[in-house]
Order: sequence, then C-alpha cells, then structure tokens
Amino acid sequence: MLGCKHAVTPFDQRCKLGAEAGEPVYREMYQRLVGKLIYLSHTRPNISFFVNAVSRYMYDPRKGHTDAVYQILRYLKSAPGKGLTFIRNGHMKIEGYCDSDWASCVDDRRSTSGYCIFVGSNLVSWRSKKQSVVARSTTEAEYRAMILGVAELLWLRGMLVELKLDREDRMKLWCDSQSAISIVNNSVQHIEPSI
Repeated sequence: MLGCKHAVTPFDQRCKLGAEAGEPVYREMYQRLVGKLIYLSHTRPNISFFVNAVSRYMYDPRKGHTDAVYQILRYLKSAPGKGLTFIRNGHMKIEGYCDSDWASCVDDRRSTSGYCIFVGSNLVSWRSKKQSVVARSTTEAEYRAMILGVAELLWLRGMLVELKLDREDRMKLWCDSQSAISIVNNSVQHIEPSI
C-alpha cells in the first residue's frame, strides 16, 4: 500500500457492506489487517465507526470487505500525523455528542450507535457499537445512542469525583434528534421505580 493513491474519506458512502460482498478472501490476512486497524482506532477515533463496520465480517471476509479496508488504509495514508492532542484549557467541562445510524447493517437491520466525550475540550472517550436489538424507528435508535452517552458521562463523572477533579459543572450531551430529545424531556415517558 506504499504506492497507493490517497483517499479523502475513510469509507465510500455508496458502499453497503453485507455478508455476500463478492468472492471469499484469505481470512488470516484480513483478520490481521483489521486487528491492526482496531488497535490504531485507539488513537484515531475518526476511523472507529468504519473499523467497526469491517470488523463485523472477520469470520467470513469477502472481496468487498477487503476493498473497504483498503479504502481506510488509503485514507490513513492521506493523513499521516493526525491523531489525538491534549491541550490545557483551564476548565474541566464535560460534554458529549451522540448519534446513531438507523438500520445501517444490511444483514440484520440493526443500528449502530456512537458517542464521543470531551473533558476540558479534549476528546477522552469514544465508542461505536452495533445495537443489540433492531430499532423500530430512527427515534428509538437515537434514544439508545443517548442512553449509551449518558452512561459514559456518569461513569466519567464518577471517575473524576474519585480523582477529586470534579467541579460539579453540568454535563451536556448533544444529540441531533429532536424526537429523541422530546422523549427525554417528557416526564410522562419515565416511570419512577417503586422501592
């Protein structure tokens, strides 16, 4: 891949990966390559969603899956030196962003959730994961993504309290789904547990 052309994006928008994406390819080579990309995604969160997508097919890789991996590699070649940087900003505000890709998996129609958490404007936590159940609507998929984001925010707040770094600032979670936000803000939707 040293002489390959650069790619502007890590994934082709028109590409829909499925279980039947061409001829089978050499599984061990594919697994090693995707494993290295998984390791690299710890410092390159911009590829984590796409690495998640190609890692679903490690048990039976096809030519289309290999092409998607090569697209990620071409993208990485176009941006050598990019990664995480941490800057002292003088505050410890915690903010999170969440999103979901409704029914993005062609094989089982499950959605993919993702979030990223910033502390003091520095990215410290992120995740992209396929949801465990099929969401019936984009609202449900976005709501599940919000739940994952809130759980991560609460865990991070607890860790900062243990480290005596928490200043009791309000945490914010940003979501682009107005319907999911409406459900969260509607107290009728939430039942108080009886103890």
